Amino acid sequence: MAARSLTPIGLAAAGFRHLVLGAGAVVMLAPFVLMVSISLKGSGEIFAPGFRLLPETWAAAENYGAAFSKQPLLRYLLNGVGIGAAIFVAQALVAVPCAYALAKLRWRGRDTVFGFVLLGLLIPHQVTAIPLYIGLWKLGLLDTYTAIILPSTISVFGIFLMRQFFLTVPDDLIHAARLDGLSELAIVWRIMVPTAIPALVSFGILSLVWNWNEFFWPLVVVQSEHLATPPLGVLFFANAEAGTNYGVLMAAAVAINAPLVVAFLAAQRLFVEGVTMSAVK
Repeated sequence: MAARSLTPIGLAAAGFRHLVLGAGAVVMLAPFVLMVSISLKGSGEIFAPGFRLLPETWAAAENYGAAFSKQPLLRYLLNGVGIGAAIFVAQALVAVPCAYALAKLRWRGRDTVFGFVLLGLLIPHQVTAIPLYIGLWKLGLLDTYTAIILPSTISVFGIFLMRQFFLTVPDDLIHAARLDGLSELAIVWRIMVPTAIPALVSFGILSLVWNWNEFFWPLVVVQSEHLATPPLGVLFFANAEAGTNYGVLMAAAVAINAPLVVAFLAAQRLFVEGVTMSAVK
């Protein structure tokens, strides 16, 4: 294998592969680099004819200070953390038992139900927005945290991901737990959940990213500024009359994206392990 990798064809293939990956990385990272660069500049440099990656005069303190003082950015961030955590806990409480039933129990109609789960993955959440909105309106829950959290408490993707992971758990482990007198519910929370920590971490990161970046649904059901999620809160930095201060706006965007980057880097190993093991079957 080592000799083959040194052949001209192998070197060319490896070079082309790295070139494609490098080009993809540049395309993906360029908007974030531009966002950070603008957040460090004053208005004069932002609208200057030429572009410099690093500012001549640093305005980071002014931009980031204004981002947290002119709007309640910290409140938006705390809203994002609280709403994301509440949604993930609810999704896990539903997804784990459902995934166990679909992966390890034998019952009539199981494959049909799993087919509906797969079908649910194909339906955009915008399709159900109108009936959900009407239902929340009739219940008097609009413009509340509950209106943001409730429609996302069931995740068909979470059920699918956990089911795929549970398929990799040996059946002998479950049989041994049953012989020890554990109920099915006890097996789920005392045996399957500790085994599925990597998959839960992967699902947690994906759920956090999705709900942290969710803009459509909070825009529909929230009118009060103090309930705004991070993406919705960015809208309040745009001033239609005085003009948008792009330095402050980009500083707010950096502050909103930073927790996601930190969370992913902190759990990167478990995230990759969980996704990989869930894809075995």
